[in-house]
Amino acid sequence: MKLEDLEVYTIAREICRIAWEVYKELPKEFRFSIGQQFLDSTDSTSANIAEGYGRFHYMDSVKFYYNARGSFWESRHWEELLKERGLIKQEKHELLTGKYEIFGVKLNNFISSVKKRVNDTK
Repeated sequence: MKLEDLEVYTIAREICRIAWEVYKELPKEFRFSIGQQFLDSTDSTSANIAEGYGRFHYMDSVKFYYNARGSFWESRHWEELLKERGLIKQEKHELLTGKYEIFGVKLNNFISSVKKRVNDTK
């Protein structure tokens, strides 16, 4: 199986794409503060999934998937602040909210399945 075949990874990459669109639409004075934090956290989510996927041992992989979950929640935080401050269009906010809801469940299920494989190999 390739990394690109993981549904959780492809959803994370979709969120990155939308985050980039949001970032480009921000006024320049907000790009290098809240915008960069938002972008970094979304990119970190998918990057941690990729790094975990490339690890040899399941438990080593799980650490990165937990990091991905932390970055995911950070991304949600920054997106909510963008919304509260009127810096994101309503349509992008709704699109991200929908993706976040799906992704959060998929990521937790993915982590559980990897941990189950660890237990099954003992």
